[in-house]
Amino acid sequence: MGPAAAANRLGHRLQLNENPYGPPPSVRAALARALASANRYPEFLPQRLPRLIAERLGLAPERVVVGAGATGVIMHIVLEFGSGGAHVVMATPTFDGYPILTAMAGGHPVAVPLTGDGRQDLAAMARAVDERTRLVVLCSPHNPTGTLVAPAELEAFLRRVPASVPVVLDEAYVDFVLGAERADVAALLDRFPNLIVLRTFSKAYGLAALRVGYALGDPELIARIARWQLPFGMNALAEVAVRASYEAEPEIAARVATIGGHRQRLTGGLRALGLSVPESHANFSYLTLPAPDIDRVGTALAGADIHVKHYPTGIRITVGDRAATETVLDAIRSTVQ
Repeated sequence: MGPAAAANRLGHRLQLNENPYGPPPSVRAALARALASANRYPEFLPQRLPRLIAERLGLAPERVVVGAGATGVIMHIVLEFGSGGAHVVMATPTFDGYPILTAMAGGHPVAVPLTGDGRQDLAAMARAVDERTRLVVLCSPHNPTGTLVAPAELEAFLRRVPASVPVVLDEAYVDFVLGAERADVAALLDRFPNLIVLRTFSKAYGLAALRVGYALGDPELIARIARWQLPFGMNALAEVAVRASYEAEPEIAARVATIGGHRQRLTGGLRALGLSVPESHANFSYLTLPAPDIDRVGTALAGADIHVKHYPTGIRITVGDRAATETVLDAIRSTVQ
């Protein structure tokens, strides 16, 4: 069975925000060569990979910690700062990992509803921080709406949070944000020692299966997070893939641009049908719907073998290739005609 046939058999997997194109050929070739050493264990605790990332970002290695995807790093952060009944302030809805892992660690998620236009309510989140709060989570771009926290808003928010409370800035989708709209995290890390910036190679780089995520922060916070790392816990292919991906960044940038074009087509097509879609800065679009319509639209998408993510306020649709976008629009068009 060829790739096209396999894709048709699986339908359109648009629920996990995966990159539809995978890693570039040069990265796949590097991984294939590395398989010859699959009989060898990775480093006991990762050192080369944090140094590689730190060098790329112009940071000291002790300001970088890696984990098994962003989710693995989140688990370590929550275990260190959000366990034992600690309150963790976050938006709702948000990336499922935050409430799930907080609860697993014995913490208490403090969920603050989004604004009507799909943005994190920074003022309400700041008010939710009290003496029981041990961690705050922001996502920019936000998951699931794709909305962005403007740099000035972010800095103002950080000034309102006590310096003793760590703030996670989840930038899993930052590679899809135009450079002029990105926060200067290096400067923010210098000014706010309680800031932890979270990133991943799963999305723009197409390495979701290899589970490569990392966090940036003050060396003291990074050391506290790193103490939860599992010995031999990082895939040995991670370093190979990251190094090859850095060398293939022009190809990856081109794919990001292609995905951005499909996102505009998807968002524009949904809006042309009279539907409400926030401006997304990620590799997905969020179809905001009243509760009765979520099941109706979801049923139409499922009937077309399109897999999406449902939330109480709408449906998140990953940007796929051109065929996926057209199939989504055709399926939803049938529900509004």
